Amino acid sequence: MAEFFATQWPLMGIAASAGIILLAQQWRSTLVGLLLNYLFVAAFLAQQQFITPDISILGYMISTTVLVKIIAGLSAVLILGVTALTFAREEGTEELDEFSLAELRRAARRAQRQKIIAPLKFTDFVVPLWALILAAIASFVLPRLYPIGSESVDFAWYWLTLTGIFTIVTANDVLKLGLGLLLCVSSIDLLYTAIASTIQVFPLAMLGLTTIVLSLSVSYLSALMYGRLKTLELNELYKR
Repeated sequence: MAEFFATQWPLMGIAASAGIILLAQQWRSTLVGLLLNYLFVAAFLAQQQFITPDISILGYMISTTVLVKIIAGLSAVLILGVTALTFAREEGTEELDEFSLAELRRAARRAQRQKIIAPLKFTDFVVPLWALILAAIASFVLPRLYPIGSESVDFAWYWLTLTGIFTIVTANDVLKLGLGLLLCVSSIDLLYTAIASTIQVFPLAMLGLTTIVLSLSVSYLSALMYGRLKTLELNELYKR
């Protein structure tokens, strides 16, 4: 058991971090999950040594390509983090009159009482939880039916793809929708790196560029939606 954890910890980290993205409802938790996912994917690629290591960082040998993947992932997390911080802030109260302020205080007290009475809405987790269970089952079954690489590679890329798709389907805001897309791009990147007979610089550069451009696109769409609807919730699109 100790040997299993010692050798498979990057794979377990990939599974756990992608699961956090699918299940979590708050943007802080999902962005932490995305950051951990990029780090664990890089650790998995470095451990399997699909690309010959050529640089040493803190005593660990990794390839320049893996380092570039980490930088692209951190850039995506930073872009989405700044976007979330920008549009998740409360509206300013300095322009409200005394009647609006009183109504705002009553709403805050009412929301606080409801939070105390029902701190968690388990119904919000039912669909993502079943989606996570389905993704786990499929990630164990599909590699046996349609093997592409080694067992660990097949599990990792099937898991990233399925959790990404289910995150897109169950997303309740624009940011989480973008996280699902980024998981799908990460799965394609991992699969190409793992099974390509010759690693070409151009496809890897395009995948890294896609990650950054996709993050910028999500940020731009978030700005458009917030500017028009004052929210990032997707359900508001159906109410207007």
